Amino acid sequence: MSELTFEQMLEESFKTIRNGEVVDGTVIDVKPDEIILNIGYKADGIISRSEYTNESNVDLTKVVSVGDSMTAKVLKVNDGEGQVLLTYKRLAAEKGNERLREAYENHEVLKAPVAQILGGGLSVVIEEARVFIPASLVSDTYEKDLNKYQDQEIEFVISEFNPRRNRVIGDRRQLLVAERAKKQSELFARIQIGDRMEGTVKNVTDFGAFVDLGGVDGLLHISEMSWGRVENPKKVFKVGETLEVMIKDIHDTKIALSLKFPESNPWANAEEKYAVGTVIDGRVARMTDFGAFVELAPGVDALLHVSQISRAHVDKPSDVLSVGQEITAKIVDLNVAEKKISLSMKVLESAADEAPVQTISDSEDE
Repeated sequence: MSELTFEQMLEESFKTIRNGEVVDGTVIDVKPDEIILNIGYKADGIISRSEYTNESNVDLTKVVSVGDSMTAKVLKVNDGEGQVLLTYKRLAAEKGNERLREAYENHEVLKAPVAQILGGGLSVVIEEARVFIPASLVSDTYEKDLNKYQDQEIEFVISEFNPRRNRVIGDRRQLLVAERAKKQSELFARIQIGDRMEGTVKNVTDFGAFVDLGGVDGLLHISEMSWGRVENPKKVFKVGETLEVMIKDIHDTKIALSLKFPESNPWANAEEKYAVGTVIDGRVARMTDFGAFVELAPGVDALLHVSQISRAHVDKPSDVLSVGQEITAKIVDLNVAEKKISLSMKVLESAADEAPVQTISDSEDE
């Protein structure tokens, strides 16, 4: 039996390794873009920056130190220069995928910061394993701009897990829907018609405003925004504005809101404020062919019929009046039940005409 040379004995003292094998090593040198490991093999192991992390600009000297122990996976036993190429991030991703598989099977809620904004959604990383959250599953409402989620920590569940096809899908929407349903149930259990609540304006449309009451939206219709007349809700309310609102009606999961509080009802004590015979000032709010509607107070309009505008014949109210004009008239009819008031300018004009006029001959007789 021939004796082994020193070089042969030295080579046999090192373990053998194969591609795909997981090895343990000790860091013997660190450069900004490379880690060198002693893995107990005849050649050192090399982990490049791109095989350590998905962060392209990280300085490896800031995250790894000489003497650290590391576990990595063999990519290539000989890179052509006698070195062993290793990967740290792929091994971590495999462990991360196992973590995601467990979360998928157990319907576990995960939490992670958004790592990247993509064209069709968000990308998050769990233990070096990537999860894609499509834009349609990011929120329970349409999100036009996803950039606000950059670096934001979000919660989600894994709705699809197929790492072989590179399909690991996250879903944030179903958590928000479930949370909204819970809040909705809690809110409906405690509110009643007539209750007053504080809410935040969420959206304003031509017909009203949607107000967030704490996870549940209520509709403040344009007709309930004021005792007076509101022409354009967008000129009255702004998104984010805080309002005190009153629950006007509850129908299944829909809530109707109002700002017409009883104590501010302009028709309260109308019999006294708008008694027949009272002379009152008002502003012409709008006109029709048959008359002009005069605002006496916000929410209180009175009709000045065309026949009551003047003793002289008037074809159309717009011939002698204009919107916004201040007028003085007398209340000639009041129907509180139907919230109707009739005015007359003619009777005041008649009264002035009927006042005694001192003539020159009268003064001479004195």
